[in-house]
Amino acid sequence: MRFRSTRSSSQSLTLSEAIGQSIAPDGGLYVPAIFPTFNAEDFAGVNAWNEISERLLEPFFRDDNLHAHLSDICDEAFNFPITLRFLNNDTAVLELFHGPTAAFKDVGARFLAACVARMPGRRTIMVATSGDTGGAVAAAFAERSNVEVVILFPKGKISARQQQQLTCWGDSVRAFAVRGVFDDCQRIVKTALADREWSERRGLLSANSINLGRLLPQTVYYAASSLWYFRQCDTRPGYIIPTGNLGNAVAAFWTKAMGLPIREIVLATNRNRTLPDYFETGDWSPQPTVATLANAMDVGNPSNFERLQNLHSLALLRQIARAFSVTDEQISQTIAAGIDRWEQIWCPHTA
Repeated sequence: MRFRSTRSSSQSLTLSEAIGQSIAPDGGLYVPAIFPTFNAEDFAGVNAWNEISERLLEPFFRDDNLHAHLSDICDEAFNFPITLRFLNNDTAVLELFHGPTAAFKDVGARFLAACVARMPGRRTIMVATSGDTGGAVAAAFAERSNVEVVILFPKGKISARQQQQLTCWGDSVRAFAVRGVFDDCQRIVKTALADREWSERRGLLSANSINLGRLLPQTVYYAASSLWYFRQCDTRPGYIIPTGNLGNAVAAFWTKAMGLPIREIVLATNRNRTLPDYFETGDWSPQPTVATLANAMDVGNPSNFERLQNLHSLALLRQIARAFSVTDEQISQTIAAGIDRWEQIWCPHTA
């Protein structure tokens, strides 16, 4: 499998090469040159999500040195449960908080760490975080002997618990508070990666979802949960996805593009309306970040939009997906309704 930039098809890389570069020399993000196709029958007799992961991801590892390690990478990265919890006969919540830092980012961070551990050379991992990403990356890489981690977070914009998760790991993980918002942290990471000479000398790579190795494994829980739902309900599920930097959503679109049984995709954003405005007007106009209760989704300029635009035209997106923005008041009301109606405690992002 080869991977190309969203901005050019002139150069193609293997998986480990794309992971090691994070972003393409032309500033684009790496995407598969072609998607493998599956149907539900291809996963007959396979139910555990780490087993589904190996079958789903194998085509992406072909012709790469990591191919021989795929089984070990999946077993190491996906060694905690994910749960499809049904609220009634046809509505379910996909629980992705059972990993070591209680964030869905554990999936991508642990997969990336397992891959990097099997790549030669010493690495510097740089990550911008608006909440949960930094803690998941720190936990995934903290005990790796060949890496150091640099975390950038917006000062005063994350919870005390989240900040503790970023700053408790010792010398191999360093966290810096940035005067600004998440988009400022993300800009620093991209600027560092753009300095090719310096980044190559440091073995620098990003652990944000701009890195293929963070985003690709997120297709696994969409594949697994869609198969579980399809087998139980005999119909394809639609997904409502908390959406910030768009990595989680792009993973769902990629999974659907591979033929897994997924119906429509609904992108749920907070008051940062860049994506819903695009669906409504057709104009992509990044906005200054607005602080909300769902702080890990406070992103005004989602990096992965470039991957989404590369995959589907706006006309097609409007056919297969929708995008909505909700207020802090609506988030609070949904949290209360979850307790009253379902006896479920949901975080602001789920709400």
